[in-house]
Amino acid sequence: MSAPFVVAVPSKGRLQENAEGFFARAGLTLAKPGGARDYRGTIAGLDNVEIAYLSASEIAANLARGAVHLGVTGEDLVRESITDADKRVLLIESLGFGSANVVVAVPQAWIDVRTMADLDDVASGFREQHNHRMRVATKYINLTRGFFAKHGVGDYRIVESTGATEGAPAAGTAELIVDITTTGATLAANGLKVLDDGMILRSQANLVASRDADWSNGARETARVILDHIAARARASKHREVRTRFAGCNDALLSEAHNRFGVVAPFGGPTSSGMLTLHCPPGKLYALGSFLRDHGADTVSVVSLDYVFDRENPLFARLETFLRQ
Repeated sequence: MSAPFVVAVPSKGRLQENAEGFFARAGLTLAKPGGARDYRGTIAGLDNVEIAYLSASEIAANLARGAVHLGVTGEDLVRESITDADKRVLLIESLGFGSANVVVAVPQAWIDVRTMADLDDVASGFREQHNHRMRVATKYINLTRGFFAKHGVGDYRIVESTGATEGAPAAGTAELIVDITTTGATLAANGLKVLDDGMILRSQANLVASRDADWSNGARETARVILDHIAARARASKHREVRTRFAGCNDALLSEAHNRFGVVAPFGGPTSSGMLTLHCPPGKLYALGSFLRDHGADTVSVVSLDYVFDRENPLFARLETFLRQ
């Protein structure tokens, strides 16, 4: 029996719900045969797949050592915990949830500090005045070091945070912080502001592949099936299917519709009876409907698409290219 194809998914909370919802929308239903408290699961119809329910940080660690083939975790954790991340893992697809920004935040009272260059000036004078280096509280040690080095800031000391990082300056354990934020409200409530150029990373949950996993032929085929589902759902979400029939349709009209509304005719031009099927971006539906009626269509119907499978699978193609490098 071949080794299972392992997909790591967050084990609790909103991240788990969103990850399971993402797979479900792609026609990949996750289940826990052992019950809700089980940390192993399955995907209906894919008998060789094992779902591993782990914390987001554990998922990043398991991707790094090749213990899982695919995982859902935040880009911030990937960049922080995996050295040379772009060589060891592939961020296949951004999933649209779990968004958070990794930022540099300083006290609002530092009215003259707006940029990293200003912070560098403060750091130099701070050591002379206080007889110790400026302290930066963070859980993101590697991201902080890389970003500060990029901006030429070197006179500081990292204080590793184990709790609520945003409270460190008020508690007197640090002068500034590097932390994640979504709206900035928590930072503001703690008297902090984000530097104008203090955005280190715009992060969200990603579907990530590990280079060091066991990519046997069977594993690659399983990945192809999973990514085919995901790509088909992604295509479907970007279009609606438009159907109509009228005698005046020709190649010139289809070309104009494509140029004006971004439509495609996935099955070619109209049939001998004049039936035409188009795929149209949602925001262009009314304009396209008006255009078609102006050119002779009596009725135009619009339906939502669940999946659009195509001969080409760009997600799997990217994975194959990554594994060959």
